[in-house]
Amino acid sequence: MNEDIIKGKWEQLKGKAKEKWGELTNDDLDIIEGKRDQLAGKLQERYGRTKDEAEKEIDDWLNS
Repeated sequence: MNEDIIKGKWEQLKGKAKEKWGELTNDDLDIIEGKRDQLAGKLQERYGRTKDEAEKEIDDWLNS
């Protein structure tokens, strides 16, 4: 799923993101606004993931 599609569907995806990554706040999700790099950065910050780990986790989530 490309970033334009993620941005377009972000309102729908926010709930699923909150279920998957419960440590992300609503403010975090509002700031992310469907931007993949912002989501990866928040996962690194909140969960201590490396950039590669965060990117893979996002890919797995989007493809599930």
